[in-house]
Amino acid sequence: MPMGTLYLIATPIGNLEDITFRAVRLLGEVRLIAAEDTRHTRKLLQHLKLQTPLTSYFEHNKLIKQSEILLALQAGDVALVSDAGTPALNDPGYELVRAALAAGYAVSPIPGPNAAIATLVASGLPTDTFLYLGYLPRKSGERRKALAEVVDLPFTLIYLEAPHRLLAALKDMQAQLGDRPVAIGRELTKLYEEIFRGRLSEAIEHFSQQAPRGEFTLVVAGRSASEETWTELQLKTAIDQARSNGEAPARMASRLAAESGWPRRTIYRMILETEA
Repeated sequence: MPMGTLYLIATPIGNLEDITFRAVRLLGEVRLIAAEDTRHTRKLLQHLKLQTPLTSYFEHNKLIKQSEILLALQAGDVALVSDAGTPALNDPGYELVRAALAAGYAVSPIPGPNAAIATLVASGLPTDTFLYLGYLPRKSGERRKALAEVVDLPFTLIYLEAPHRLLAALKDMQAQLGDRPVAIGRELTKLYEEIFRGRLSEAIEHFSQQAPRGEFTLVVAGRSASEETWTELQLKTAIDQARSNGEAPARMASRLAAESGWPRRTIYRMILETEA
């Protein structure tokens, strides 16, 4: 009969003082800690003066380790941690959660640091409705397609990005979404914490002057209801001009949606109708 609880314990994203009292207590009480990188987590445990047994759990061993962790839950509580922040976000932790629930074990979140929420609340952009979308696709074509799917949404958008793709991602964002306000968090809670706030064009200029380092969180404004909407005549004129320049229909629709205030689907339909 199931008896253990799987605790999803958030750990610091930078400053070790951000860990909660409850997280420290549970990390010392559980029978086993499943960690994304045992070397990284061992350093945290040494800092906390804890000696809880560790096992690895990450993308490439999740199928093998899942059985081991479920077996450990039969004997008592287990903690799941990532390298930094809240586990089960952008990692295979959610699959372990599903397996534990299916087996009848309790699953309990232990809240704490989260880079996406930390950047959002400090961004100065609306926080009443937002959409967390994780990492953008690696390839520009796929990235632009993903951005085109959210161009008409009024929600604040949250993305994660690696340093070597940051500039390319910002340029694709500007091309697909328009020159929207953005906040970009880096090294949050650490000594050299930085939160850039400005327009996408300004962000491109800012990060072009330095070699981006660290993991980045991008918080981008959604479509504003107050944005001025073009007249139908203005839109048709812009479509004719873009067609004469040889711009592809899909890219044209995304760009004009960001600039005109018209829904992308409506613009795309108008493009196809005028081509018929």
